[in-house]
Amino acid sequence: MSVPAPPPPQGQPRKAALAAWIGSALEYYDFFIYGSAAALVFPKVFFDESDPANAALLSLATFGVAYAARPVGAFFLGHVGDRLGRRTIMVFTLVLMGLSTFLIGCLPTRDQVGGLAPVLLVLCRVLQGVSAAGEQASAGSMSLEHAPEHRRAYFTSFTLSGTQAGQLLATLVFLPVAALPEDQLLSWGWRVPFWLSLVVAVVGYVIRRTLEEPPEFARQAARSGGAAPLPLVVLLTGHWAELLRVVAGALVASVSTIFTVWALSYATGDAVGMDRSAMLWVGALANVVALGAIPLWARLADRIGRRPVYLVGAAGSALAMFGYLWAISTGSYALTFVLGILAFGVVYSAANAVWPAFYGEMFPTRVRLSGMAIGTQIGFAVAGFAVTFAARIAGPDGDDWFAVALFTAALCVPPVIAALTARETFRVPTRELGERPAAAVPVEDARGATI
Repeated sequence: MSVPAPPPPQGQPRKAALAAWIGSALEYYDFFIYGSAAALVFPKVFFDESDPANAALLSLATFGVAYAARPVGAFFLGHVGDRLGRRTIMVFTLVLMGLSTFLIGCLPTRDQVGGLAPVLLVLCRVLQGVSAAGEQASAGSMSLEHAPEHRRAYFTSFTLSGTQAGQLLATLVFLPVAALPEDQLLSWGWRVPFWLSLVVAVVGYVIRRTLEEPPEFARQAARSGGAAPLPLVVLLTGHWAELLRVVAGALVASVSTIFTVWALSYATGDAVGMDRSAMLWVGALANVVALGAIPLWARLADRIGRRPVYLVGAAGSALAMFGYLWAISTGSYALTFVLGILAFGVVYSAANAVWPAFYGEMFPTRVRLSGMAIGTQIGFAVAGFAVTFAARIAGPDGDDWFAVALFTAALCVPPVIAALTARETFRVPTRELGERPAAAVPVEDARGATI
């Protein structure tokens, strides 16, 4: 007598969302403190101070290096996640991010070891990029597959709420560091936020190691007799159009990198000369607003669909960036605060809230993590280097904000096109997501006529 197979585990939507939120917050705390340091500290610590403009450009380029590493990490981590499970990747990415970020805080400076210092910095940044490549895709896949059918956008939005919380935490930690006297900031102060990442690895491991695999993933594994052997082959041969849409959609992240890194460098540089602590507060308050806006946008997406909400975020961000960079150019703190919070905290949050569900729902369970990871990380790679391109576009004095705003708006066009051509999926059952409709089979009636 055969023994029936045990039923798949029940969904854990709240636990999955919490694991996604906390893990993403801790992971992106590490990732974003690098952005603040690259704009404010690293040009003076790791690069040649005799040429400040070139040092700033090289420092911003190291910010983009992680984005170049992310597609490589996505191919590997996505493949493993679709074969062995989401939880394995979620734990691995946090441990790797915590370790590589801690090592950045221990690096010797250019004055101590010369040209070896920026080489070591880039190596650690590459490890950060590999880690980030699997973080959002694994957390998004996990929370989507645990979520109730009619609330997938809401539960998956916790992944991006966590990202915003991590960015907020990074900014708040850097605020007292940035206020230190210059000599203390450049000697030991900048290292403290990086050292705190040891806590990230420990906390993240404890939170994520007890989470069960999603029911749909377990059912998929049971149907196939185990893990899918070659998810990458299935993805690239059967779902290449959806993969290209995700690549195009992910370019909207350029709004975040320009806002977080280039605008900070521009505002606090010689061209404008705004106070660095004040500009860090702009980012902090925008992220506070985003923490409230993201779940509201996600709830709306569960009611009216993914596409309209995403389009508001993508097209609206293209316009909002002009207002924000113009406000910085005036030197007005009031305008900068108001338009910065509106652009990043409200408008951009519409796209941020929806994309984990919108992208994830384009793929079936067997290739979802690979599709999300590879697609987003290729797009994010462009977004990461958008900061370096912006520094070039801004001219030798770094003050052509209009050209940078126009460049950012151009990068928002492919996401708009991707959304307009995508299938609306908010009413599709989870187990049918990403599946092709079955072809109609001709049926003959009793007289032989085709029905």
